[in-house]
Amino acid sequence: MELMPELPDLEVFAANLTRKLSGKSLSDLKISERTSLNVSVGTLQKALLKQKLTRVYREGKELRFVFSNDAILGIHLMLHGKMTWENRDDQPVKNPLVRFSFSNGLVLTVTDIMNAVTVTLNPEKSEAPDALSVTITPSWWKKNLAASGAQIKSLLLNQKFIRGIGNAYADEILWTAGISPFSSAREIPPDKVRKLSSAVKQVLRAAVRMIKKSAPGIIGGELRDFMSVHNAHRETDPKGHYIRNSALGGRKTYYTDQQVLYK
Repeated sequence: MELMPELPDLEVFAANLTRKLSGKSLSDLKISERTSLNVSVGTLQKALLKQKLTRVYREGKELRFVFSNDAILGIHLMLHGKMTWENRDDQPVKNPLVRFSFSNGLVLTVTDIMNAVTVTLNPEKSEAPDALSVTITPSWWKKNLAASGAQIKSLLLNQKFIRGIGNAYADEILWTAGISPFSSAREIPPDKVRKLSSAVKQVLRAAVRMIKKSAPGIIGGELRDFMSVHNAHRETDPKGHYIRNSALGGRKTYYTDQQVLYK
């Protein structure tokens, strides 16, 4: 199963990073030559060193680190990126891409076995809305689904359409809304569009609460055991319906026959 951090994971990571690091100065910044950057290492260090971190927030599938000089560092963990804490007296994490050292003695490292993590200084604003944005309303869904001939799950995963939803939560959202992932977006009827609009925020916010409760200090990894259908450990959903899985766009998709196919 793919375990890329998705919106709920990143929401919790951001809150925990803010709690630990807010008001702390960045005393050292080491960056591997394997790291994907939009500026030089020197430019990044000049912008961030000795600056206080004010907060960390989530933007789509990225984390944004905001510093006291208004510089913003964006980190996209991609599929295999991980963040871990290490104390300065600990054995250093092997092969980090980025190592942030803060004035409170905490060291935050970012690793990735595929070297796919991206680090961006002052990332550009995306035109696609975030999945939890107040602009995402039933009217927004009605207008934008009607204009698309794509399958609904593929559309949910398209970060140029809506940001933050990944493979696992797309399955959970569509199961909650009772819509087959193979449905044509433009064929979904108005009552189901309203259910989809509600399901997006319901599923994502419930997952944030579940992750906070299960792993209150988490900054890495993904919790999926509580999921209703996108869960390799379950054979049936909470209603007793058999869970099927098949490939869709190269990703494993979990669903039940009770989800209506619109085509």
